[in-house]
Amino acid sequence: MPDDYEDLRDCALTEELETELVRNQRECVFMWTNVGGEAFGVVMSYLPKDGVFWLTAAEHRARISAIRRFPRASICISSTGTRVGPNKTISYKGSCTVLNDQTTKDWFYPEFAEFLMGKGPQAQAFMKYLDSPGRVVVKFEPDYSLSFDGDLLWHCLLYTSDAADE
Repeated sequence: MPDDYEDLRDCALTEELETELVRNQRECVFMWTNVGGEAFGVVMSYLPKDGVFWLTAAEHRARISAIRRFPRASICISSTGTRVGPNKTISYKGSCTVLNDQTTKDWFYPEFAEFLMGKGPQAQAFMKYLDSPGRVVVKFEPDYSLSFDGDLLWHCLLYTSDAADE
């Protein structure tokens, strides 16, 4: 374990904690490269399914034309506000595909609405709101991840500090 903040490789989330974080959070920061070559990002809701993150946006949003031009993007998910507790993050980089076919929309809208809203009339209303002619679905397939579990760092620092005092 590290004795400073320089090398945090031993402070990664376990696979189980990563899965729990992704399933308990509902929003990520989605980042792409704009037409000027600059990084930019927005907070977006997501649906995790089969190792892929599914998102949606209106066709006219700048992020859609940007990922069509250059399909590489990244997302970052924080544990803040979840029952997982604070000080945990996971970032992914990967490739995006913009989908506009009805088959994808037919399964995605109901699952996305239920993931975000639970079952019931609110999810039904949200699903109808999403189903508009100008909306597309983004499939984000991660190929790299970097995570951090602050509890591991603090445990190490406290344990190392206690051992040094003895």
